[in-house]
Amino acid sequence: LLETLLLSVLNYDCAVASAAARMVSASAGRPCMDMGGRRTNEWSAVAASRAAVIGGFKGTANLLAAKLYGLKAIGTAAHCFTLVHDSERDAFESQIAALGKGTTLLVDTYNVEEAVKTAVQVAGADLGGVRIDSGDLCVMARRVRAQLDALGAKNTKITVTNDLDEYALASLQNAPVDSYGIGTMLVTGSGAPTCAMVYKLTEREGADGVMQPVAKKSKNKATVPGRKLAYRSYDFSGGANGGVSSNGVADCEHVISGSESALATFKPQDSWEDLLVDYVQNGESNTEFMGHDAIMRAHDYCAKALSRLPISAQSLMRGDPAIPTEINVLG
Repeated sequence: LLETLLLSVLNYDCAVASAAARMVSASAGRPCMDMGGRRTNEWSAVAASRAAVIGGFKGTANLLAAKLYGLKAIGTAAHCFTLVHDSERDAFESQIAALGKGTTLLVDTYNVEEAVKTAVQVAGADLGGVRIDSGDLCVMARRVRAQLDALGAKNTKITVTNDLDEYALASLQNAPVDSYGIGTMLVTGSGAPTCAMVYKLTEREGADGVMQPVAKKSKNKATVPGRKLAYRSYDFSGGANGGVSSNGVADCEHVISGSESALATFKPQDSWEDLLVDYVQNGESNTEFMGHDAIMRAHDYCAKALSRLPISAQSLMRGDPAIPTEINVLG
């Protein structure tokens, strides 16, 4: 029972959070928003919203996730909202009447240029934002920015959507875009919908009450026996990033394995950061890791941890892990 639950949660949530972190890294500081609720199962959509915020996203269009976890709820309008009205102007007027001038209007249902003109006519120069969901987003964003500025709406923000991933975001870094709405590629892990995590028992309680290391020995699937400790070490010389770093740059992860007696006497180096926390002890969940505040602490921790990775970790190319992992089995 535990194996299935743990792997279900960790595999999917970590895949989404990892994709979110890559997208945030490629977004050049512009906020990314979760709009993936239509592209996955209704319950996994809620999990994806939470994972996305932990990975660095700033809000979600999933109202249930926003309610359950106290996340920032965001959204614009769908093309069907415009189509159900007699005209685009009627749709814009209805949206502004309900949500105010600070709302974001979808401007590519018919003709983008005409829609932007109508949007500013209806809302005035205080229009909050417009969303573009089709075409060459870089070109369209430049055209819309120029048109908005010419119409006096210089503070109106531009949000773009349309099957974005980290590679698309990287290509849009020089475009006048203010935020991104990301759906399909977020909730599918940007091509890696699972982290392929597995559950491996490492020790069991013997008849004498002492924990005994256990391991698999099957071909190509052998495991390391014994409970594990995990640490991350840092280089404070700045060599990894070409300069001095007071916070340190992560240079290696260390997995320590062995019997309980061996682990009890192990002393990590002073500069090593302990990566393990106890979520459940004696069958009781730690409430410190539940709810909105826990999610936001995880959001902040993720951002800090990513900032301490070497520059090579920001590469979008496939390749080796950003930092190596060393495994030490205690005698």
